[in-house]
Amino acid sequence: MKRNTDKYNQILTAAVKVFAEKGFAQSTIAQIAQEAGVADGTIYLYFKNKDDILVQFYERMTEHVSECFYKAVQEGATAIEKLHNLVRAHLEVFQSQASGAIVYQSETHLQWRLVQEPTRQMSRMYRELISKLVAMGQQEGSIRPDLYVGLVKRLINGAVEEVINTWIHTGMDHDLASMAEPLVDLFINGIGTEAGAKAVDNIPLQFNHKANVV
Repeated sequence: MKRNTDKYNQILTAAVKVFAEKGFAQSTIAQIAQEAGVADGTIYLYFKNKDDILVQFYERMTEHVSECFYKAVQEGATAIEKLHNLVRAHLEVFQSQASGAIVYQSETHLQWRLVQEPTRQMSRMYRELISKLVAMGQQEGSIRPDLYVGLVKRLINGAVEEVINTWIHTGMDHDLASMAEPLVDLFINGIGTEAGAKAVDNIPLQFNHKANVV
């Protein structure tokens, strides 16, 4: 495989654009070649087939996202700053690669058999970062000590994913990265008031809600 050459990048970029516009299942090697401005046979000098193109896109996306996320977290001084940087980096990466964002958000579940390994790597990395930030925030006193960490990870990941999906489905008509601040505010401050917190405490539960389930 001739990775990281101009031609390779040219073909991969073209393929992602075609996948975003037509959907992976409906896309053809001929369409990718036309978009890239190369002969059909040239594609096979760099990729085994259409499936391989998608897999390599996911692998490259995972590498790029991981680098961006780790760098963003390192630049924060406190757990809250790090969380804000992580969420903002997540949104900025997808905003900067519109076609890639469409493919990643739309094809992950449809093509799970092909892309499950890089997708799991990205998800695992993201949730591990959140776990570390929650633990750090708990030590600093900025994050509650009685949280279900597993639920926190799903809450943050799910909320960010939904914001990205909404941005895509509304025609990318707003600045996606600007949603980082309100998202983190929502994660830390929630939607309730002090009175609301007291009301929650009065709800009878079937389990110990102070347990820390990972």
